[in-house]
Amino acid sequence: MLQSRPRVGLFVTCLVDLYRPTVGFAAIRLLEAAGCQVEVPRAQTCCGQPAYNSGDRATTTDLAHGILDAFGGFDYVVVPSGSCGGMLRTHMPHLFDDDPNLRARADALAARTFELTSFLTDVLGMERPPGGWSGEVTYHDSCAGLRELGVHDQPRRLLAAAGATVREMTDPDVCCGFGGTFCVKYPDISVRMASDKAANVTATGAPLLLAGDMGCLLNMAGRLQRLGSHVQVRHVAEVLAGLTGDVPAIGEAAGKAA
Repeated sequence: MLQSRPRVGLFVTCLVDLYRPTVGFAAIRLLEAAGCQVEVPRAQTCCGQPAYNSGDRATTTDLAHGILDAFGGFDYVVVPSGSCGGMLRTHMPHLFDDDPNLRARADALAARTFELTSFLTDVLGMERPPGGWSGEVTYHDSCAGLRELGVHDQPRRLLAAAGATVREMTDPDVCCGFGGTFCVKYPDISVRMASDKAANVTATGAPLLLAGDMGCLLNMAGRLQRLGSHVQVRHVAEVLAGLTGDVPAIGEAAGKAA
């Protein structure tokens, strides 16, 4: 654990804000349990990844300016999403390659930016999360979190500490087919990838699928439901924070909580 109480700016992400605010509350509970002072800047906007992936550098750069202003004063920036975290840490600095001053600010922010489970384990040294889960789960590794930020063992260690048994699926590190704008540009390929992922999830026998990215979770939950699966889907932060009792799984109607 860090000796001082770090001031953390929580980058909520668009999908958490619009579709699953519980993930934001779960992240706050986890960070506060680890001794952080957590703030959620009201001026934050999209990380810019959809525009960036579509080649719209002007919009992405405008968003990046706002992010630098909103999060510049924090000790750390923490993101409950590997893809948004990867955008801020890996790609955003290169938007300012032609401006040394802004590039330096972006580099400094990137160095202080972490995906949630990575921050809890690698920086704060959390050994036991506040939530508990005694059942079996399976875990999907998001592409950006794994390949851009090195997130793999961290959520699994925290889940084990919470009492969960992780049943590994076949190819947990293979894309679910969401890929941001990929699923819109190549819907047939995306559906096939999501179907393969759903089959691998179901084959584990675990009743709960977890991941650290809302895009992946929404995509997999939708495909599992269309295939008639009863596997529940949640963000890993919800389980680790103990926010599952009264909150429906992703894609479930209110009143059908686990």
